[in-house]
Amino acid sequence: MHSSYHCTPSACTSCISLDATTAGYALLMISLPAPRPVLWPLRPAESARASRTDDNGRRMVTIEHAPLANVTAEMLVWWYGHVPGTMQYAGETYPRYMVWHPLDHVSYEVENNAPPVRVGSKLHIVEALGRDLDSVLDIHVTVEEITDRSAIISRRIAGSSVVRLENEFESSNGAARYVTRMTLGDDTMLGRLLLNRVARTKALPPPKLERWIRHHIEEIGNLEHFLPTLFDARAPVEA
Repeated sequence: MHSSYHCTPSACTSCISLDATTAGYALLMISLPAPRPVLWPLRPAESARASRTDDNGRRMVTIEHAPLANVTAEMLVWWYGHVPGTMQYAGETYPRYMVWHPLDHVSYEVENNAPPVRVGSKLHIVEALGRDLDSVLDIHVTVEEITDRSAIISRRIAGSSVVRLENEFESSNGAARYVTRMTLGDDTMLGRLLLNRVARTKALPPPKLERWIRHHIEEIGNLEHFLPTLFDARAPVEA
């Protein structure tokens, strides 16, 4: 059984996006759901420290987020295994992924196994950065690692990484310290010959990458507003 959320025609508008994670960059039909209520201020980009470096054709982004109040590493480990599912929010029941970023998130599907999400799970994630249909990120990734301090996903082609996202966290003084590292491209022959250019110019070209950085700062910041309550309610019954 797959865990997924897809919009209904009555709640969405149709659009066309490029799936920049496939060799053919096929045109796909996606749907943009109606925005969910936003019950807290979204974190500004200035709340985090973001750096960008290039190395041998790869582009690397490191984001040091402001501490997540009342969040622990244990909660974050549980979250990355239990993004599929629903929760109460703004007086209604929503998929958890749609609450994680009430404006930008479109869909989240586990393609090859039932929850919980675990190493080897294949995810199909769609988000519209800034709710802009010209900045849709539609990507298939595999979970490489979930430990007590990290969650890592990547998109690989012929063994080489196109996109790799490392989330590292630890509990500290009543909050969680959280660092994100995204790498576009790989230090392999295929990466240097082709995939690094694809990753930097097609998957996440510079303007889209900057929008993703802002989006990611917002979504990580959102966790402190709902995850502690969700964890207390659901972790005892969703191991």
